[in-house]
Amino acid sequence: MISRAIHTDSAPVAIGAYSQAIRAGDTVYLSGQIPLDPVTMKLVEGDIEAQLRRVFENLKAVAEAAGGQLRDVVKLNVYLTDLAHFTQVNAVMGDYFPERYPARAVIGVASLPRDAAVEVDAIMVLDS
Repeated sequence: MISRAIHTDSAPVAIGAYSQAIRAGDTVYLSGQIPLDPVTMKLVEGDIEAQLRRVFENLKAVAEAAGGQLRDVVKLNVYLTDLAHFTQVNAVMGDYFPERYPARAVIGVASLPRDAAVEVDAIMVLDS
């Protein structure tokens, strides 16, 4: 199986040795996104809702660059530095995903890159 890297200028450039996403057949593995503005490469200001929205906008941009949409996501991993934000995750996800929600794990972590409060990665499956 041949895989290819996905890149879009509509999401933050990788800040390490990784791709924004990799497509392998009909499966796309989207790297973790933190709430970086793709233009300034700085963390967005505001509360956790603003940060979550930036993360999902970044994931949306990468999904679209790979030929899909967020509705094609089958699995999400959400990493939070404060699990008290669990309710906000659910609220914001409802704005980005249809009711056939993806499988998901929410994991509490001690820290994230650039001191972000949230990071989300995803797996997306596209129709052949």
